Amino acid sequence: AMKHAIGPRREIGIRTVFNILGPLTNPASPPAQLLGVYSRELLEPLAHVLSKLGCRNAMVVHGLDGLDEISIIGKTAVAHLRDGEVSMMEIKPRDFGFQNARAEEIQSPSLEENVELAFKLLNGLTESDDPRRRMVLLNAAAGLLVGGKVDNLQEGIELASMSIESGSAYEKLKAMIKASRGSLEVLEELEKKYA
Repeated sequence: AMKHAIGPRREIGIRTVFNILGPLTNPASPPAQLLGVYSRELLEPLAHVLSKLGCRNAMVVHGLDGLDEISIIGKTAVAHLRDGEVSMMEIKPRDFGFQNARAEEIQSPSLEENVELAFKLLNGLTESDDPRRRMVLLNAAAGLLVGGKVDNLQEGIELASMSIESGSAYEKLKAMIKASRGSLEVLEELEKKYA
């Protein structure tokens, strides 16, 4: 039902309640979730909502630069739900040995460039200090943490990096596309281009 709200939401051009309803109305009711929000004021309330919906472990994040994900530009405010308890914290790139990036270093102007960038990131074809790679690692680390695969974000960064370097992250993407009956055509073209 939420897919019908996408068109009108884009036409309005402002953030609405529909930006957060999708993850909250997920019929799968995942026990763990990473949720980015557009406002710091939503962090703690949404963490409590996730708890009431049966989620046991979640991170609700807001980059203080305006991003609705963990930011590599500056500080990120986090509401961390663990077994019914919500704790608030702020994290910053330097906490994990990363330099702050500039906004223009992580921007990508087109869908095609984003697809190619994702391919390159998941195949280890970017420099280790690329700000976009660091941002992917931070957000993947949060997903691994809430999913119970690691005990802290630093371990998550290391595991995410190993998954990229080994090729398992890319293989997982392809498996997910196949499972959802999507097309691998674009990835196959990129594989030929970067062979």
